[in-house]
Amino acid sequence: MADSSFDIVSKVERQEVDNAVNQASKEISQRYDFRGVDASVAWSGEKIEMRANAEERVKAVLDIFQSKLIKRGISLKALDAGEPQASGKEYKIFASLKEGIAQDEAKKIAKVIRDEGPKGVKAQVQGDELRVSSKSRDHLQEIIALLKGKDFDFPLQFVNYR
Repeated sequence: MADSSFDIVSKVERQEVDNAVNQASKEISQRYDFRGVDASVAWSGEKIEMRANAEERVKAVLDIFQSKLIKRGISLKALDAGEPQASGKEYKIFASLKEGIAQDEAKKIAKVIRDEGPKGVKAQVQGDELRVSSKSRDHLQEIIALLKGKDFDFPLQFVNYR
């Protein structure tokens, strides 16, 4: 019987993030407490730029954006938001999205699978993802449950289960 396998990836649905940006922008434009403070959230190249006229306001904009991401099913672990920076009369926060699993992170996951997972399960690093294979599908399901129970600094998705 052939080996069964699945891939562990860390990807973010770009369209969902775009929808969250648009929803947050709409809410900020409609909320009474943001009237006249020039608050906004928008894409700036590959980053998301939040701006307002006070540090507390720009943090509130970030909070609204994070709540929209959660509603759209995007883990906040994928969002790398910086600290508020003064820029003239306004404050800005730049946030970027983390995608892919770094080599050292992939090695940590592979070590967890080797140490705590069932015997006969193999994990190979393939670029920015990890392929896990085993003769038993039950073992693969145990690995998925094991990794969901662990707390990593980045979101994990399990794809190509076959």
